[in-house]
Amino acid sequence: MKRVLVIDDSTAVRQLVQSVLAGAGYEIFDAFDGLDGLDKLRSLPNLALALCDVNMPRMTGLEMVLEAQRSGVTVPILMLTTEGQPSMIRDARRAGAKGWIVKPVKPELLLIAVEKIIGRRAA
Repeated sequence: MKRVLVIDDSTAVRQLVQSVLAGAGYEIFDAFDGLDGLDKLRSLPNLALALCDVNMPRMTGLEMVLEAQRSGVTVPILMLTTEGQPSMIRDARRAGAKGWIVKPVKPELLLIAVEKIIGRRAA
């Protein structure tokens, strides 16, 4: 079973993503902001992917991606956010993000994006 970390300060978003991905056979872990996400990226073994919001308290998603890269984290990170400015997308890619999905996202598009990065369904 492939393991995915969902990092978002919105409980509703975390629950929605968890429902979609768990239903497709992924094992889901969650984090409530960038600092919590960074800690879990460093400590959870065998993560296949992290989905991360941009705007969060304590540490933004972009700051988290940069710090993860600096500390040697190799888990692919897919940004999942309401932000869609081209400059922010470029900054995220430069920081190491593997993709960008704008919320609200349709469940089938979320699965397509996840599968594109980590392979076919976990189930």
